[in-house]
Amino acid sequence: MNKDFLSILGLHAENAGASTGQNWSATQGQYIQSYSPVDGQLIGAVQETDQTSYEEIIQKAQAAFLEWRLWPAPRRGEIVRQIGESLRAKKEALGKLVSYEMGKSLQEGYGEVQEMIDICDFAVGLSRQLHGLTMHSERPSHRMYEQWHPLGIVGIISAFNFPVAVWSWNTMLAWICGDVCIWKPSEKTPLCAVACQKIVAEVFAKNDAPEGVSCLINGTAAAGEWLSKDPKVPLISATGSTRMGKIVAATVGARLGKTLLELGGNNAIIISEQADLNIAVRGALFGAVGTAGQRCTTTRRLIIHESVYNKVKEKLVAAYGQLRIGNPLDEGNHVGPLIDKDAVNQYLASVESCKKEGGNFIVEGAVLEGKGYESGCYVKPCIAEAKPHYAIVQHETFAPILYLMKYNTLDEAIAIQNGVPQGLSSAIMTLNLREAELFLSTAGSDCGIANVNIGTSGAEIGGAFGGEKETGGGRESGSDAWKNYMRRQTNTINYSTQLPLAQGIKFDL
Repeated sequence: MNKDFLSILGLHAENAGASTGQNWSATQGQYIQSYSPVDGQLIGAVQETDQTSYEEIIQKAQAAFLEWRLWPAPRRGEIVRQIGESLRAKKEALGKLVSYEMGKSLQEGYGEVQEMIDICDFAVGLSRQLHGLTMHSERPSHRMYEQWHPLGIVGIISAFNFPVAVWSWNTMLAWICGDVCIWKPSEKTPLCAVACQKIVAEVFAKNDAPEGVSCLINGTAAAGEWLSKDPKVPLISATGSTRMGKIVAATVGARLGKTLLELGGNNAIIISEQADLNIAVRGALFGAVGTAGQRCTTTRRLIIHESVYNKVKEKLVAAYGQLRIGNPLDEGNHVGPLIDKDAVNQYLASVESCKKEGGNFIVEGAVLEGKGYESGCYVKPCIAEAKPHYAIVQHETFAPILYLMKYNTLDEAIAIQNGVPQGLSSAIMTLNLREAELFLSTAGSDCGIANVNIGTSGAEIGGAFGGEKETGGGRESGSDAWKNYMRRQTNTINYSTQLPLAQGIKFDL
């Protein structure tokens, strides 16, 4: 395979990132080897951060914050604008690396880099709009207002399935807010992180920004634990499984730190008897098989009105029969591999669990073998008819397994939709305005994202992204998510010659 994209990003196919380590600083850590799920080949190796170098990075970040916070926000925004331009110039190369190291389709790899570019554009405008409020005081000749200040060091723990985009959602906003960032990427996709660090480091150096505004630590769960326990890191933004999020929340909460958690999803689409079935099936198909089912917003459940159930089932089976599974860098393929063989084993175990509970597979799953599938990470997307109460249906499996179930009334469908521990994304397919509005009402979806006539995945950066319940409650990206990265301060100014007290209290001497 031609791997010119590695050299374009300053990496080397035989040992990508090994000489630079995590933050261009000396470390005695072991090497993390990155194998592509596409072909099973070793891409390169990155050195883990050890405890000593972690402490050095923390000190460097603390020093950088003292200077960076004083730069005017529009000036910080200008640097983010330049980072966006650098990402535009290297979109093709970085997109190919994302596809090759993670396994998502090439178009999805390009799309992920485009999300980075989009959040840069969003952050640039936001750098001139970090507004506070003014309030009327109850005391004469007093003025009240609130303002926002940066927190300090923001620790970012990201997952393999979006190896660069989710980091950028956090980082670009944190930077324009005046924070500095330490990124702990997934050990399954370390080279994507090294490539991003190289891109932003060039921009920061060109602008004489303080060293330490952008830091990278590579490692396993231990590195994330260092961040979570460190009182010098006021905010931890963590993306990953619910199990991991509970550990992070407990660790950070024990020191009264702040967390922004984006955790598991178990997302459903309700397909009404009044839906446009062509749109419904198209949305369900991409939602279920995109990124080989490894999105937190992947569609895992279809709740279908009994009157159209068989028609939807037939259309889905026909659509699944047209899926092309193979090398994700071939734009003719729809579905790439799972991230590794552990993910394959989880897929197989979930299929078996569903069968044991009584699930009926109308599209059978399998691990693919033979030419083009040598990595052992390619599986067939499958569909099972199941019941809402099945334990496996209540569980999030990071693989392309779709569960179908029937409903009779919309209230019943919404109850099924909400009847799982997770609460990230949801959708209804209907042309009935009343159904749509009920789904979006207080009595409707309990998820952080609720869509009408689009699927559960494909969120835009302009809206706040996140979910409820075991999804963690965090919000990233658009809207007013920037407030997560700042601290609120209320100010009162007395410009009178007296000192009146609030609530009319008298305190005369």
